Amino acid sequence: MRRDDCANCRRPALHNRVACAKCGMTRKSLAVLVIDENHIRASIIEAGLREAGHEQVTVVHDVAGIARRIAEIEPDVIVIDLENPNRDMLENMFQLSRVVKRPIAMFVDRSDQASIEAAVEAGVSAYVVDGLRQERVKPILDMAISRFNAFSRMARELEEARSELENRKVIDRAKGILMRSRGLSEDAAYTLLRKTAMSQNRKISEIAQSLVTAAGLLDPGES
Repeated sequence: MRRDDCANCRRPALHNRVACAKCGMTRKSLAVLVIDENHIRASIIEAGLREAGHEQVTVVHDVAGIARRIAEIEPDVIVIDLENPNRDMLENMFQLSRVVKRPIAMFVDRSDQASIEAAVEAGVSAYVVDGLRQERVKPILDMAISRFNAFSRMARELEEARSELENRKVIDRAKGILMRSRGLSEDAAYTLLRKTAMSQNRKISEIAQSLVTAAGLLDPGES
């Protein structure tokens, strides 16, 4: 994450690598890493990227140590071109896509249903079979970014929902402990948790978790 002024909402805003977290606007110029062992095909991709306005383009022809290179370059987006990939090469690239947490567009000349499904499972944002042409680079990159952002948003919302559910469970357990130990009603127990959280400048869920943990130490049956 980095902080700078968003050109769209005109105010300081946290950005992920490709878009403003507040307004969702994609940055116009991105740092793109192209992984391609074929120099001619790499030049086609690079030309398409520069035509689209992306001036920070790094081309890597040797995939050896590619994870280290990615850490050094820190690209916003990765484009992988595999002219005639074998199963091991595809799997290596799929493994890479699982860990880099960036939009990835992958071009291949041939594929099968199993490889397509593996690409989707690995988190490849755009998997294009027999479609490498300069004029297609920009729309495919845009699609990869859009899909990555949509998936990231869904994953974040799912995690927030899970966290909220866990917080509610902990708060309910804490209320139950207070109701039993102090003879309080449910509303009174929640009010006590809320007031304690406010006085300590903490979240209610944090106070609830502390209470549940302490109760578990005193009475293992409460944990």
